[in-house]
Amino acid sequence: MSESATTEMADLAVDGEKKMSKKELNKLAKAAKKNEAKAAAQATKGEAAGDNAGQDDGEDVSVGMYGSYGLIQSADEKKDMEYTELRAINASLDGKEIWVRARIHATRSKGKTAFLVLRHRVHTAQLMLFVGEKLSKQMLKFVAGISKESIVDVRGLVKKVEGEGIASCTQKDAELHAVEVFVVSAAEPRLPLQIEDASRGEHDASGLSCVNLDTRLDNRVLDLRTPTAQAIFAIQAGVCRYFRNCLAARGFTEIHTPKIISAASEGGANVFQVTYFKGSAYLAQSPQLYKQMAIAGDFDRVYTIGSVFRAEDSNTHRHMTEFMGLDLEMAFKHHYHEVMLTIGETLINIFKNLQEEFDQEILTVAQQYPAEPFVFCEPALVLKTNHSNCFTTLFEPCHTPLFPTVTLPTVRFPEAIAMLRADGVEIGDEEDMSTPVEKQLGRLVKAKYNTDFYILDKFPLAVRPFYTMPDPKDGRYSNSYDMFMRGEEILSGAQRIHDAAFLTERAKHHGIALEQIQSYIDSFKYGCPPHAGGGIGLERVTMLFLGLHNIRLASLFPRDPKRITP
Repeated sequence: MSESATTEMADLAVDGEKKMSKKELNKLAKAAKKNEAKAAAQATKGEAAGDNAGQDDGEDVSVGMYGSYGLIQSADEKKDMEYTELRAINASLDGKEIWVRARIHATRSKGKTAFLVLRHRVHTAQLMLFVGEKLSKQMLKFVAGISKESIVDVRGLVKKVEGEGIASCTQKDAELHAVEVFVVSAAEPRLPLQIEDASRGEHDASGLSCVNLDTRLDNRVLDLRTPTAQAIFAIQAGVCRYFRNCLAARGFTEIHTPKIISAASEGGANVFQVTYFKGSAYLAQSPQLYKQMAIAGDFDRVYTIGSVFRAEDSNTHRHMTEFMGLDLEMAFKHHYHEVMLTIGETLINIFKNLQEEFDQEILTVAQQYPAEPFVFCEPALVLKTNHSNCFTTLFEPCHTPLFPTVTLPTVRFPEAIAMLRADGVEIGDEEDMSTPVEKQLGRLVKAKYNTDFYILDKFPLAVRPFYTMPDPKDGRYSNSYDMFMRGEEILSGAQRIHDAAFLTERAKHHGIALEQIQSYIDSFKYGCPPHAGGGIGLERVTMLFLGLHNIRLASLFPRDPKRITP
């Protein structure tokens, strides 16, 4: 023990408020000796490490060629750097130096060589580092130590790859040889899930790890980085784009409607009530009332894309409490089928464009979630029923300057009931269909007519909202329709009541407080054209087109009775 330590303890014993015992002094002496030995050992280790570092790594010839930008706070103007998209890397750039920004997807290093896979969205490319005259071992160690999912800037020399190319990357005929590497944003070393695991299906037969749905949704930001998620939401964006383009070409106007409303737009109890200053209001179950008011305001044809809220305590594969609605409303001249067929043709146009423009994305999704390709008719079969419930087939062309002649597969509700009864289902004439029964009907239609898309017309009036127009020939039914994909409903629509007195009568019948919807009823007092429309669930269309097993995979950040985060 050193003299200073002994003196310090002695001073403590004399000057302290309480004189220390001999046992306590010995204890302090042992602790001091232990700390001195530990410090000496660390110093010796540090010197040895410094000597070895100098011997192993040598001079750092890459100083200034690697490192971290630190936190980017827009303090400096744009650097003189021109970036190349990762997807553009190919053999035609052989011999050129380029800058790319991407994530570290995978790293493998050994000795004086390191191989990295860079990823940007769905594209990947190989990055190589070799210790040599222009690249130090220090730089290689730094780059190899960058955590996966970190974002980096890389200046590299493009090199053509001979032979079969790089099997593990999308960019197969060229790779990058690193010149400079800088960290833009570092990821934490420990990830809650691995992108490779999240890219496998839940029933993957390889035996490797996969990620269940709850873990995906709990860590949605990471899950969205998988090629499958990127493809799903690219396709979903395509659905919206083709919906807009098709309706705009037909003279529709896009509108935006309130989501805070004074009364339940669909009636019933499945509505979220919210505090509204000193009173209460509701989250819109649909934009229904405002679409109709726009028609009464002479907009003639309107559509909107926006959030829809349903307070349904349904924890199924296809229900959510908030989803995106693609809604449209259209004035017609003589019959609501003018609108029904317009909607059907719009959906067929969407399906066609998706299959033509997103074929690679569809294949990407199918690799992780295998499903039979979506089938639809063009021209499509229109099914009608005669009085003896024998099925007859009619081809009824719908003429339009935008699309080729097309007909749609329409099944009337009584016909659907007859088909189900013939297949052993016990169901009443005016009974609404359960989800299993809907799926069974979808299988029957697919088996007989080879289509995954069809329309079910003439629903019982008792199961439709108060504003639905009754069938003039049979008061049990209504001028309403649903549209189905793979046996599941994706759209509900109908002719609406456009007469204020009749609408008031139906609202009373449904027990709706008239004072809460008076402005809606009043909009039909001053003349309104006959009109019809429908509401499409965006996530359902995406899910069923791709054959996904759960709608939550088709929602960016899904909301259901048990999930309100992230």
